Amino acid sequence: MKLAIHNSKFGFHPRWIAYCERMNIPFKRVNCFSNDLVAQTADCQALMWHVNQGNQRDMMLARQILAAFEHTGTLVFPDFRTAWHFDDKLGQKFLFERIEAPIVPTYAFFDKAQALAWIKQTSFPKVFKLRGGAGSQNVSLIYNQRQAHRLVRQAFGKGFPKYHGWSNLKERWYKYRRGKGAAKEVLKGIIRLLYPPAYARLGAREAGYLYFQDFIPQNDSDIRIIVIGDRAFGLKRYVRENDFRASGSGNCAYDRDLFDERCLKISFSIQEQLKLQVAALDFVFTPEGLPLVVEISYGYNERVYDPCPGYWDRELIWHEAKTIKEEWIVDLVLKQINDKN
Repeated sequence: MKLAIHNSKFGFHPRWIAYCERMNIPFKRVNCFSNDLVAQTADCQALMWHVNQGNQRDMMLARQILAAFEHTGTLVFPDFRTAWHFDDKLGQKFLFERIEAPIVPTYAFFDKAQALAWIKQTSFPKVFKLRGGAGSQNVSLIYNQRQAHRLVRQAFGKGFPKYHGWSNLKERWYKYRRGKGAAKEVLKGIIRLLYPPAYARLGAREAGYLYFQDFIPQNDSDIRIIVIGDRAFGLKRYVRENDFRASGSGNCAYDRDLFDERCLKISFSIQEQLKLQVAALDFVFTPEGLPLVVEISYGYNERVYDPCPGYWDRELIWHEAKTIKEEWIVDLVLKQINDKN
């Protein structure tokens, strides 16, 4: 049994490799962008690749490459069920509705006339999002019909750029002021005003659709629960100052008493129903206190979750322990290999 791990310094890869080396798990580093990837992985039973959301090559090719391997019998992480809806809020809307998950009411339009008719009769504010983006990118609060009409014209006209230089710079400045980012990152943001990143230059504009969610008031934070196999952990993220967004705020708490048990039950249930290797679910609460799912992912910034003091099992029993959660993914893939054999 041997694992193929994409040779990248990004994300989970270094921790996967360190775990395999420490536990003497057979593996090899491979280049998923190499012409001879099939030959490189000929003696491997699984291919593992933590797709980089900010890398245009990853986002353009990873789904297809992983699907090619999975389609022909090789186990992969992330597999199709786990990854097809990654960074695609439109796909997530219909997926959640199919399983009747308790989600924030969500509206998608692919026709200008239908969007205008809905805007005329709906209430505001509403949360506008593009289908992709992490850390509160491409998310804004729309307060009235006039703002919504402007979005309609843009969505069914020239479309929206995937990258916003000023928003990126403000995000870097925000983190720098909070001691969460270095001065060189602010400088990089200034440079990117003139020289956008590669994915901004290569990717097409977002057009032909509109995506809104109801604004759920009175939330000073959101909850993220991550399920890996039969274990779950999480954090509470407080909203930014004078803002409604919590993702990417950098203001987090981890105490187990902060987590509503209903969020754990919903997370385990969704992960089981959809047969996901990993499920990272974001929750907000209605004014009446009901938890609602906002969106789902499989990836996360691993360093942010290192302070988690423990985890819950599927019976919701708490286990106090400092852990490296990404190692659980290796164990999960190894178990899938054994089960297959």
